[in-house]
Amino acid sequence: MRDGADVTPDNFAGLLVDVKERILSARTRAVLAVNAELVRLYWEVGRIIHERQRSEGWGAAVIPRLSSALKNELPEVKGFSERNIKRMLAFYREYPELGGGGIVPRAVAQTAGRSSVPSRLISSPFYRRSRSSAVIGKGVVPGGVRG
Repeated sequence: MRDGADVTPDNFAGLLVDVKERILSARTRAVLAVNAELVRLYWEVGRIIHERQRSEGWGAAVIPRLSSALKNELPEVKGFSERNIKRMLAFYREYPELGGGGIVPRAVAQTAGRSSVPSRLISSPFYRRSRSSAVIGKGVVPGGVRG
Protein backbone atom coordinates (compact mmCIF):
# COMPACT_ATOMS: atom_id res chain seq x y z
CA MET A 1 0.00 0.00 0.00
CA ARG A 2 1.38 3.40 -0.96
CA ASP A 3 1.33 6.20 1.55
CA GLY A 4 2.22 9.00 -0.87
CA ALA A 5 5.85 9.11 0.20
CA ASP A 6 7.01 8.76 -3.41
CA VAL A 7 5.07 11.83 -4.57
CA THR A 8 7.53 14.57 -5.40
CA PRO A 9 6.89 18.10 -4.16
CA ASP A 10 6.49 19.32 -7.77
CA ASN A 11 3.90 16.63 -8.53
CA PHE A 12 1.98 17.36 -5.35
CA ALA A 13 2.10 21.14 -5.86
CA GLY A 14 0.62 20.70 -9.34
CA LEU A 15 -2.08 18.40 -7.98
CA LEU A 16 -2.94 20.88 -5.24
CA VAL A 17 -3.18 23.80 -7.68
CA ASP A 18 -5.37 21.79 -10.07
CA VAL A 19 -7.78 20.58 -7.37
CA LYS A 20 -7.92 23.99 -5.68
CA GLU A 21 -8.76 25.73 -8.98
CA ARG A 22 -11.52 23.22 -9.66
CA ILE A 23 -13.00 23.67 -6.20
CA LEU A 24 -12.98 27.46 -6.44
CA SER A 25 -14.39 27.41 -9.96
CA ALA A 26 -17.22 25.06 -8.93
CA ARG A 27 -18.03 27.23 -5.92
CA THR A 28 -18.18 30.35 -8.09
CA ARG A 29 -20.49 28.65 -10.60
CA ALA A 30 -22.73 27.47 -7.75
CA VAL A 31 -22.98 30.97 -6.24
CA LEU A 32 -23.79 32.49 -9.63
CA ALA A 33 -26.48 29.88 -10.25
CA VAL A 34 -28.06 30.50 -6.85
CA ASN A 35 -27.98 34.27 -7.36
CA ALA A 36 -29.59 33.98 -10.79
CA GLU A 37 -32.34 31.77 -9.37
CA LEU A 38 -32.99 34.20 -6.51
CA VAL A 39 -33.27 37.12 -8.93
CA ARG A 40 -35.82 35.11 -10.94
CA LEU A 41 -37.75 34.32 -7.75
CA TYR A 42 -37.85 37.97 -6.65
CA TRP A 43 -38.97 39.00 -10.13
CA GLU A 44 -41.69 36.33 -10.12
CA VAL A 45 -42.98 37.43 -6.72
CA GLY A 46 -43.16 41.00 -8.00
CA ARG A 47 -44.94 39.85 -11.17
CA ILE A 48 -47.51 37.81 -9.25
CA ILE A 49 -48.34 40.71 -6.94
CA HIS A 50 -48.48 43.20 -9.82
CA GLU A 51 -50.79 41.01 -11.88
CA ARG A 52 -53.11 40.28 -8.96
CA GLN A 53 -53.27 43.95 -8.03
CA ARG A 54 -54.14 44.80 -11.62
CA SER A 55 -56.61 41.99 -12.32
CA GLU A 56 -58.23 41.60 -8.91
CA GLY A 57 -58.01 45.16 -7.66
CA TRP A 58 -55.76 44.35 -4.71
CA GLY A 59 -54.20 47.31 -2.99
CA ALA A 60 -50.92 47.76 -1.15
CA ALA A 61 -52.36 46.11 1.97
CA VAL A 62 -51.69 42.70 0.46
CA ILE A 63 -47.94 43.17 0.95
CA PRO A 64 -47.83 43.31 4.77
CA ARG A 65 -50.35 40.49 4.91
CA LEU A 66 -48.26 38.34 2.54
CA SER A 67 -45.08 39.09 4.47
CA SER A 68 -46.68 38.13 7.77
CA ALA A 69 -48.20 34.96 6.34
CA LEU A 70 -44.87 33.89 4.83
CA LYS A 71 -43.14 34.41 8.19
CA ASN A 72 -45.77 32.21 9.84
CA GLU A 73 -45.85 29.52 7.14
CA LEU A 74 -42.09 29.43 6.41
CA PRO A 75 -40.32 30.78 9.53
CA GLU A 76 -36.92 29.51 8.35
CA VAL A 77 -37.11 31.41 5.04
CA LYS A 78 -35.65 34.90 5.22
CA GLY A 79 -35.80 37.84 2.82
CA PHE A 80 -39.55 38.38 2.51
CA SER A 81 -40.07 41.35 4.79
CA GLU A 82 -42.63 43.95 3.83
CA ARG A 83 -39.87 46.24 2.56
CA ASN A 84 -38.26 43.49 0.47
CA ILE A 85 -41.57 42.46 -1.09
CA LYS A 86 -42.21 46.10 -2.04
CA ARG A 87 -38.79 46.11 -3.69
CA MET A 88 -39.62 42.90 -5.55
CA LEU A 89 -42.74 44.59 -6.90
CA ALA A 90 -40.72 47.67 -7.90
CA PHE A 91 -38.13 45.40 -9.51
CA TYR A 92 -40.79 43.72 -11.66
CA ARG A 93 -42.35 47.04 -12.61
CA GLU A 94 -38.96 48.40 -13.67
CA TYR A 95 -38.14 45.24 -15.67
CA PRO A 96 -41.42 43.63 -16.81
CA GLU A 97 -39.51 41.35 -19.21
CA LEU A 98 -37.00 39.15 -17.43
CA GLY A 99 -36.41 36.85 -20.40
CA GLY A 100 -34.66 37.70 -23.71
CA GLY A 101 -32.14 40.41 -22.92
CA GLY A 102 -33.47 40.71 -19.37
CA ILE A 103 -31.84 40.99 -16.00
CA VAL A 104 -29.78 37.84 -15.50
CA PRO A 105 -27.02 37.12 -18.02
CA ARG A 106 -26.48 33.55 -19.07
CA ALA A 107 -24.03 31.68 -16.84
CA VAL A 108 -21.37 31.68 -19.56
CA ALA A 109 -21.46 35.48 -19.65
CA GLN A 110 -21.13 35.62 -15.88
CA THR A 111 -17.95 33.54 -15.89
CA ALA A 112 -16.31 35.19 -18.88
CA GLY A 113 -14.77 38.01 -16.85
CA ARG A 114 -17.61 40.44 -17.54
CA SER A 115 -19.62 42.19 -14.88
CA SER A 116 -22.57 40.10 -13.75
CA VAL A 117 -24.71 43.24 -13.63
CA PRO A 118 -25.94 44.13 -17.13
CA SER A 119 -25.24 47.71 -18.22
CA ARG A 120 -28.97 48.19 -18.79
CA LEU A 121 -29.53 47.54 -15.09
CA ILE A 122 -26.65 49.75 -13.93
CA SER A 123 -27.94 52.69 -15.96
CA SER A 124 -31.52 52.33 -14.74
CA PRO A 125 -33.00 54.68 -12.15
CA PHE A 126 -34.07 51.64 -10.09
CA TYR A 127 -30.50 50.42 -9.78
CA ARG A 128 -29.15 53.84 -8.90
CA ARG A 129 -31.89 54.40 -6.30
CA SER A 130 -31.29 51.09 -4.62
CA ARG A 131 -27.59 50.49 -5.30
CA SER A 132 -26.70 50.72 -1.64
CA SER A 133 -29.17 48.00 -0.79
CA ALA A 134 -29.51 45.76 -3.83
CA VAL A 135 -26.88 44.57 -6.22
CA ILE A 136 -28.48 42.07 -8.53
CA GLY A 137 -26.18 39.18 -9.35
CA LYS A 138 -23.68 39.94 -6.59
CA GLY A 139 -25.25 37.95 -3.76
CA VAL A 140 -27.31 40.66 -2.11
CA VAL A 141 -31.03 40.22 -1.79
CA PRO A 142 -33.42 43.08 -2.54
CA GLY A 143 -33.27 45.37 0.45
CA GLY A 144 -29.82 44.13 1.36
CA VAL A 145 -31.31 42.24 4.30
CA ARG A 146 -31.83 38.52 4.51
CA GLY A 147 -34.65 38.69 6.95
